[in-house]
Amino acid sequence: MIIPAKDEADRIGDTVRAALELPGAGLVVVVDDGSADGTGRAAQQAGARVVRHSRNRGKGAAMESGAEAVRLLGAEDDRQRHLLFLDADLAETAGAAAPLVEPVRSGEADMTIAAFSSTVKLGGHGFVVRLSRDGIRRATGWEATQPLNGQRCLTREAFEAARPLAAGFGVETALTIDLLRKGFRVREVEVPLAHRATGTDWRAQAHRARQFRDVTRALATREPAVAGGLARLRGLRLR
Repeated sequence: MIIPAKDEADRIGDTVRAALELPGAGLVVVVDDGSADGTGRAAQQAGARVVRHSRNRGKGAAMESGAEAVRLLGAEDDRQRHLLFLDADLAETAGAAAPLVEPVRSGEADMTIAAFSSTVKLGGHGFVVRLSRDGIRRATGWEATQPLNGQRCLTREAFEAARPLAAGFGVETALTIDLLRKGFRVREVEVPLAHRATGTDWRAQAHRARQFRDVTRALATREPAVAGGLARLRGLRLR
């Protein structure tokens, strides 16, 4: 199990403790992606193995570091070669992630994506979701319910087929497109997980702007029309 985290000291402990209660959770790896608070220390105290990036490298890089740590720590064997990714701010709801694992473990799916059964309305967040959902549909024909959801379980084979992962917050969109295009089976699974509400202050808006940038970049390398639009925008900025 892999949890990318940045500045989540207030919630990561609860997330790790809940994750460790999941059936078969022999190892929880937290990737502290350049946090400025006590995220890594709190995760370790809760029972996680911690990998630290000295600077923030983005979510995609944190996922790759976590997957490599799982391999090096010897947590995989021939019978159970799957990776469960959870976000750091799930707190105690992380204990409800078990339904994501079973379709992958049983061979019914190569990747599962969480569809939260109870969602919090996040101000201004919908435009990035629409961007991702529309891009996935254009690229693959598949309609995602919650395309940006970071709660995913996938086989090691599928994970390796998608590498190198897209940068930053474009990783979920790109992961879905790349695996579907390569013939892997992707399913959404309803689970009663919940994030912290993002809010509408300037920090939240800056976060959404970074999401929009990263998702657009991920789509640009997979959709010629998006790439052309970005080139035109760059030309306008230069003038």
